[in-house]
Amino acid sequence: MTGLKSWLSAARLRTLPLSISGIIVGTTIAVHEGYFSIVIFCLALGTTLGLQILSNFANDYGDGIKGTDNEHRVGPPRALQSGLISEKEMKQGIVLTAILTLLMAILLIYSAFGADDFWYAIIFFLLGVSAIVAAIKYTVGTNAYGYRGLGDVFVFIFFGLVAVIGTYFLYAREIYWIALLPASAIGMLSAAVLNLNNMRDRISDENSGKMTLVVKMGERKAKNYHYSLIIGAIFFIVIFSVLTSRELNNFIYILAFIPLVFHLKRVIQNKDPRKLDPELKILALSTFAIATLFGIGLII
Repeated sequence: MTGLKSWLSAARLRTLPLSISGIIVGTTIAVHEGYFSIVIFCLALGTTLGLQILSNFANDYGDGIKGTDNEHRVGPPRALQSGLISEKEMKQGIVLTAILTLLMAILLIYSAFGADDFWYAIIFFLLGVSAIVAAIKYTVGTNAYGYRGLGDVFVFIFFGLVAVIGTYFLYAREIYWIALLPASAIGMLSAAVLNLNNMRDRISDENSGKMTLVVKMGERKAKNYHYSLIIGAIFFIVIFSVLTSRELNNFIYILAFIPLVFHLKRVIQNKDPRKLDPELKILALSTFAIATLFGIGLII
């Protein structure tokens, strides 16, 4: 029987703060506009964490059975690759996590809309199912979109736009269009984390036939893309605050830009992709810090 430590390793706990950044931003914008429900907040967090863990399990499984995770891989060892979890056990873990995440999503939808707003409930149910399918299909199956350079699109849409705009809608039952700016910022930072991961793994991915966007673009263009994502995210979130804020405390998240500046400098100077691994944690936690400070600034 596989131990809890192995499953916690496969869940990749260091990725979880990043995954809830969009929920924090969407929720705090809703609070600022006069909407909040602790039940919706908790269920939204649970659903998003479930999606991230599901994605991590599926990624571990998909890359493991395809041979992408091998002795040349950079970064922490994967559970399937290292033999900590068998193929059968990982399949069972994926199925169980998908079921629990779907149940959580259904509870979230019911808490937000009840039996009154049937069409809203249907739309969000379909979004939930789509997110679960997308989390699995990133690396699993013959047409895994992560092997065709489309992972960035999924991350931007689901962990940026859907997380922020969708969360706000669950509270307010309306779209707050200007929130597309911070939603895009969180989506771009989340895509930057994936891009950085793929920059680190570029050589092994290319040798294994995993055609990520980084493999398709090459090292130089991938770096330029990385800079564009981070600078674009900073631009969008600052523009939102300039357009909507009247107090300086709304800008305290700028403090979290400091590690991003040093991160960009290290990426510019990097010559060895393997040394990018520590930057993943820095970028993910910086994104979480931006989301948290952004929210604090809105509600204090």
